Amino acid sequence: MYSILSVATTITLLTSLFVCFKWGRVECRGTIPTSLLTFCAILFTSGLDVGLIMFPLVEFPVYATEAEYGFANPLAIEFGFWGFLVWAFYFLTTFYFCVVEPKVQLFEIKAVKLVNNLIIIATCAFTGFLFLDSVSDYVEGISAVQKFGLVALIVLFAVYSSSHIRYVKLLSVASTLLFVLLGLLLALASGASVGGFLLTASGIGEYFSNIHHFFMPVSDYHGWYLFWWFSWSIMIGQFVARFVPPMATWQLLTALLIIPSIALALWFTTLYYYFVNEIAVGPVLNLAMVGVGILFVANSLDSLIRLYTDNLGLGIKRLGLATYLLAHWALIYGLVLLYQFTPMQIEWVGLVVIGLYAAIYVLLLRNSKQLYATS
Repeated sequence: MYSILSVATTITLLTSLFVCFKWGRVECRGTIPTSLLTFCAILFTSGLDVGLIMFPLVEFPVYATEAEYGFANPLAIEFGFWGFLVWAFYFLTTFYFCVVEPKVQLFEIKAVKLVNNLIIIATCAFTGFLFLDSVSDYVEGISAVQKFGLVALIVLFAVYSSSHIRYVKLLSVASTLLFVLLGLLLALASGASVGGFLLTASGIGEYFSNIHHFFMPVSDYHGWYLFWWFSWSIMIGQFVARFVPPMATWQLLTALLIIPSIALALWFTTLYYYFVNEIAVGPVLNLAMVGVGILFVANSLDSLIRLYTDNLGLGIKRLGLATYLLAHWALIYGLVLLYQFTPMQIEWVGLVVIGLYAAIYVLLLRNSKQLYATS
């Protein structure tokens, strides 16, 4: 399984470089273009979820003690699992849906469309399950009934937010601003000096000096992360492509690699400062982290729900608001429970996505005339 993942990761990254070299000056423009700031906010909050907020403080001790991560410090490892290189996945699919898909319409083929939307629905539910699985580590004393009830409410809120595209945009921008505010509050509460913060941040440099280690899984856990990124990649590209402001392909790649990575670097550095200096996160800040995490869950869910309902024609115009809310809430929450009570795993979804990648590559080769017409 990891051999397949390694080959898929390598081909995807090489394809991203080829696209930038071959069509670097081609203009990318979404059907609903936004400002660069709004686009990055939508991309950041749709393409990331609660794990960004809740995982690092739990993962740093693991990266500090387990041998397979010994080639770099825990901050560099964390950044490598979330930042820079892996955003090339989103670049490739965003470019495809901006520039290539309108010419070849491969995702309108019935089999491709069906598989794609099943992937979207399964990954959407995994986001809810991930929160359900991790919330006990951050909300002390929360009962099972409260956990399941909270997730049910988040899913309902996300379904309602997905009912209009302006809600999706507003929630993305608001979540991004609150995320920045949370980072500032944590940094101030840590008591770190500017020099101390910059010294801690310098540890990220070990990621770039060891970037070759991140091309392939360095551990089973890293493999899980890469499957997770694959499972997100096609649908996030499909969703955010509609919001791309007019820019050249090379500018799109640069924006996707750098802008989210800056935010991630600042966030991880702040949390890493807490870890290395053994500073406890106070209850108020912990609650704030949970609150922002909930918003990220809702952002991820509403983006994906909006995508598959548009793809399948199952929106409000067809179903009406009440039926729309009930049907999609029941579908997503039911699948969250399926992840909870069955052996279903995100790795399975990632493998299906890799298979879909392979099918698209084959279909593109058959449609090479339309593909090269892009240039």
